[in-house]
Amino acid sequence: MSFKPLFTKSLGAAPERLHFAAHSHHLWPDASFEGQVECWEDAAARADHKWDKVMDHIWPEAQGQVAGELGSGDASAIVFASNTHDFLIRLVAACPRQGSALRVLTSDGEFHSARRQFARWAETGEIELTRVPAEPFDDFSERFLAAAESGGHELILVSQVLFNNGRLFDRVAELASLARPEGPWIVIDSYHAFMAIEAPINLQIASRAFVLGGGYKYAMAGEGMGFMHCPPGFGERPPITGWFAEFGELTAPPGSSVGYTRDAMRFMGATFDPSALYRFTAIQRMLRENGITTARVAARVAKLQAQFLDGIAGSPLGEAEQLNPLDGGPHARFLAFRDPRAQRWCADLNAQQIVTDVRGDVLRIGFALYHDEEDVAALVGAARRLA
Repeated sequence: MSFKPLFTKSLGAAPERLHFAAHSHHLWPDASFEGQVECWEDAAARADHKWDKVMDHIWPEAQGQVAGELGSGDASAIVFASNTHDFLIRLVAACPRQGSALRVLTSDGEFHSARRQFARWAETGEIELTRVPAEPFDDFSERFLAAAESGGHELILVSQVLFNNGRLFDRVAELASLARPEGPWIVIDSYHAFMAIEAPINLQIASRAFVLGGGYKYAMAGEGMGFMHCPPGFGERPPITGWFAEFGELTAPPGSSVGYTRDAMRFMGATFDPSALYRFTAIQRMLRENGITTARVAARVAKLQAQFLDGIAGSPLGEAEQLNPLDGGPHARFLAFRDPRAQRWCADLNAQQIVTDVRGDVLRIGFALYHDEEDVAALVGAARRLA
């Protein structure tokens, strides 16, 4: 069964293009256009009162959908912002610390927003930064957990699926068990796990860890929808706070004029663009109407990935080091190949209107709902012609 009819606008906009970078910029389904139009029309018809619909209907609908997809089950623990970098700033400001510099543990395989910001804070002395090398990959989870268990860190951040190589950190529950409201705080970046792996966060993890993610990748909703799951009892009065955090059941110390809601809205900022939430909720309705679940998409992608790997056997690309082999378990939506020729391969494929992406010497090829076996066959043909 083909799902291309759900993507007629994106596919039709560039019919000669083969887009195999769904892990980077996932093509938008037609439902996202419908959501965008609904947002505009609500603004036109409701004007100031559009916020009644946004906060009373669209926002809670999106919260419930995110909590359901995560597996956390608590919609009230979800808060939205334009991107996860916003939340990183709020978390570091709110995290309890013993000295002037926050002691941070992370890996050297984190996405650019965390990598760059942590590096700059380390330069200024705002944080004391410890990085656990992501390589060798085979024992990364054990090494990172051991570093976290050794103590001495107040904020610990790691990706559930590493963005550059697609490997999984599979000790999330054990890491989350270390979290305490007084520190350390555990932050799981689930951007490449959200809607790529079914229910990546269970109730045990949700009760202790902050979880970051967004709509740009496998949720197919585009930019502007970062989210954070906020465990209860952690960071009850964030110092970086916008006026939206005032609405709801307020809690404030006697004599204080700054109140906070008790749920995840305590980490809320100020006025935002709600269009991404409209797109996301419209896409979620489309998925439900078509019986499309994360597990179903993951199974489809796994078959396409296996077809591709079989097809490139014996080719130059097949000789590259595959950083995230298929093992029958949960897997990233992309395949990562390390080779000195990766940059040239990406450029050669792009010249044939086949979109992949490259990070240093790693070529990443992402698969999605809008791919069929014929698309993969065409990609295999192009890959076999690489030198």
